[in-house]
Amino acid sequence: MDTEALKTVTLVAQQGSFAAAARVLSVDPSSVSRTVAAVEEDLGLRLFQRSTRSLSVTEEGEAYLARLIPLLEELDHAQDDAREVSRHPAGTVRLTTSVAFAHTCVVPHLSDFAAQYPDISLEILPSDANLDLAANSIDLAIRLAPEPTGDLISTKLMDTKYHVVASPEYLAESAPLSMPTDLQTHNCLRFALPEFRTRWRFRASGEDPTEVPVSGKLIIANALSLHRAALSGLGPTLLADWLVKEDIQTGELVDLFPDLECTATEFDTAAWVLYPSRTYLPRKVRVTIDFLRAALKQAG
Repeated sequence: MDTEALKTVTLVAQQGSFAAAARVLSVDPSSVSRTVAAVEEDLGLRLFQRSTRSLSVTEEGEAYLARLIPLLEELDHAQDDAREVSRHPAGTVRLTTSVAFAHTCVVPHLSDFAAQYPDISLEILPSDANLDLAANSIDLAIRLAPEPTGDLISTKLMDTKYHVVASPEYLAESAPLSMPTDLQTHNCLRFALPEFRTRWRFRASGEDPTEVPVSGKLIIANALSLHRAALSGLGPTLLADWLVKEDIQTGELVDLFPDLECTATEFDTAAWVLYPSRTYLPRKVRVTIDFLRAALKQAG
């Protein structure tokens, strides 16, 4: 059966009339009516109930269209993929992630990405809010969390760990910080997410987790600013390894409990790339995901 005729049938259902579908197609309404009638004759069933004033989809038509529309979409996607095989990935990819992760883990790799994929334009939307992908026409989101649940497809980019850190200057002037419970007497720097504000969790190998209440006069909603506050000697804080790894290596920050796992949520967390569907993933998006996985794995 002619796929263009089938697309006309779906357009009539979406537009609600032959005349409206004809306007979209820039053809005469009688042409649309003949196309639909021909499809109905081939199928041996009536797809639309017609009257002088209205048109509605029959019960049989609803069942048929429910199966037909995804098949036509997949056919279009297959054609797009086949065309892309013969050319370099091209187009715009819209990516959102947290401000700190964009600054620390994504931006440093952009020159390599541009060299490898010169025909892809990246539009990066740093935000500490979880932007809605569909509402904002976003192709990819990188989220830092335990394994995501919900309708979005997720792929792990890299594991993440957390550390409680403080500057050497702060430690030289503060009360001792030799065990997690000592944090209760310190002015902790806290991230402005609910689970980070009131207690931090610790776990030794093979032991049950313990929770330590934390408090402090400074709560910050941005991890980069929290990082800067710790470097400035304002107190101990809980930050991800990708943000403090180099500071620990250079001695600008001290890992207070290197033998313990630390977190505010779950111990097993990661950076995940999320996207709406794996049914049709444009090549430009696929290569962006693959690039990020390779780059962050190497950096880690």
